[in-house]
Amino acid sequence: MKVHVRLFAGLQDLLGQRNVTLELADGATVSHLREQLGREYPVISPFLSTLVCAVDEEYVPGDHALRDGDDVALIPPVSGGAEPELFRVTSEPLDPQRLVEAVRRDESGAVALFYGVARNHSEGRRVSALEYDAYPAMAERKLREVADEVRARWPITGIGVWHRTGRLAIGETSLLVAVSAAHRQQAFEACQYAVDRIKQIVPIWKKEIWEDGAGAWAAGHPVEAPQRAEAKPEA
Repeated sequence: MKVHVRLFAGLQDLLGQRNVTLELADGATVSHLREQLGREYPVISPFLSTLVCAVDEEYVPGDHALRDGDDVALIPPVSGGAEPELFRVTSEPLDPQRLVEAVRRDESGAVALFYGVARNHSEGRRVSALEYDAYPAMAERKLREVADEVRARWPITGIGVWHRTGRLAIGETSLLVAVSAAHRQQAFEACQYAVDRIKQIVPIWKKEIWEDGAGAWAAGHPVEAPQRAEAKPEA
């Protein structure tokens, strides 16, 4: 069946068109439509998780069954709302300039940008590639928590964190952290704090692939589970 998809705002800019038509199997749902869009238009794949779909001008869930000829609108976050694209865990390559532009404000006097890069050695062994695994939904939530901690400590004007998953060649960027602030010292300190906290609490794991083809998961920071509150004795 054929489904007509309407694009708005940044999605329209990315694809350079207002509408696309998709061929879907009979019985396909909104979730299937998202998957198909990601395959046919990889440039918008990182943003699909932030979108809500509407059919016949009504919001619908992911399991909504589509029909031939349906008109589906992809609704990005509305103006004035949060910007979930600032905190992403993705298998797509990371674009530092896009993240810098996303956090920069007119009142920003400095932007600190940290790159984490796949290197070719670890503890005396030659490394040929890295693999990253993640619990994506929880990882993105924890990235937002790190940002909240940063905002509570420094008067920053913007922050964004993107982390790669999957297999990375040597030299590829695995992590981007961008922080804008009125002054450089605030931006530097806040950026370093964010990087350290990401390593401590965000559920992302790294595997080092050695030149002989073997590999091992890197040792990480143990995460402390919250303690159950003790019941107070009855008076």
